Amino acid sequence: MKTLIITILTLLFSACGSAKAKVVVGAEQTERYLPQLEGKRVAVLANHTATVGEKHLVDMLVERGVELVGIVSPEHGFRGTADAGEKVASSVDSRTGVPIWSLYSAQGRRLTDEQMAAFDVMLVDMQDVGLRFYTYYITMIDVINRCADFSRKVIVLDRPNPNGMYVDGPILDMKYKSGVGALPIPVVHGLTMGEIANMAIGEGWIKRADVEVVTCKGYTHSTRYTLPIAPSPNLKSQRAIYLYPSTCLFEGTVCSLGRGTDAPFEMYGHPQMKGCSYTFTPRSTAGAKNPPLKDKLCYGVDLRDVDCEDVIAAGFNLEYVIDAYHKTGLGEKFFTPFFEKLTGVEYIRTMIIEGKSAAEIRERWQDELTRFKTLRKRYLLYQE
Repeated sequence: MKTLIITILTLLFSACGSAKAKVVVGAEQTERYLPQLEGKRVAVLANHTATVGEKHLVDMLVERGVELVGIVSPEHGFRGTADAGEKVASSVDSRTGVPIWSLYSAQGRRLTDEQMAAFDVMLVDMQDVGLRFYTYYITMIDVINRCADFSRKVIVLDRPNPNGMYVDGPILDMKYKSGVGALPIPVVHGLTMGEIANMAIGEGWIKRADVEVVTCKGYTHSTRYTLPIAPSPNLKSQRAIYLYPSTCLFEGTVCSLGRGTDAPFEMYGHPQMKGCSYTFTPRSTAGAKNPPLKDKLCYGVDLRDVDCEDVIAAGFNLEYVIDAYHKTGLGEKFFTPFFEKLTGVEYIRTMIIEGKSAAEIRERWQDELTRFKTLRKRYLLYQE
């Protein structure tokens, strides 16, 4: 499906020095879910990452004679090329003729009653990256809630979490619940899509629904899983995926994190950053049509030489944001209201302004993180 688009988005992750893990994802285990689709009207919540070998899940289902009645598309659209948060209209898949129901359209982010009545089973297959502010899991739990209302079965075709080897960051204060944070979980939650669905239901965070997870084979949470396809337009490398928990915080500041360059999330900067020899200029590009600080020369820091294992070891790392805060000298004006939606708590901004170090701030969330890790163990489908 969409060979050209997938080719464009295919990643060259070898820079991090790891080979693709020998993992069999849920979608590839057709014997575990195709029999359940016989005689059923089926919808899929999927995007460009939903591949079965060399084919897209949608193509495979149609070829196998499954009655596919709708494709539900998340942020960035079914083809994964739209900007972050960009509205994408519902349409029809040109290859199969199946309607695409966009949950990021001007009509809202909820399946209509008419759409819900059109199917019996919902398949979910999207490559997540394991962060509280990455929106694919939020779309999934919203769809599960609707399926609960209509007594529809949900089958999650699980995929590895490339950031699933650790858990870190503060737990979301639910007063900051938003489209980039929907559950009381840490920034780096260490769960696959199947695990987070089970946890959300088990803890009563969402409605109880009939959810089945087709688990991966050959995956553990310590697996360094190299993604074969970019999960969204601005996560173009494995290093970007590892840096994403920390550098995404710049979305809540006046700085650029490299959107509009060839390495978003792998750098940060601002026209007023002092003491920096590295420069870059964000431009309008595919997937970043109007990036922050567009066409402005930024001084900053290039993170492309940081070893991936060092990034993982540092976890949810506030040092980058603290560095930029001091070097810009903007004080409170450095932050935007979106910062709390990303961190999920009020105290991080406050402690940075007070001059606290990353290590001192990290201590603040350790107790609640320990409690979450204990709770998380109940829902793990894979060894740690």
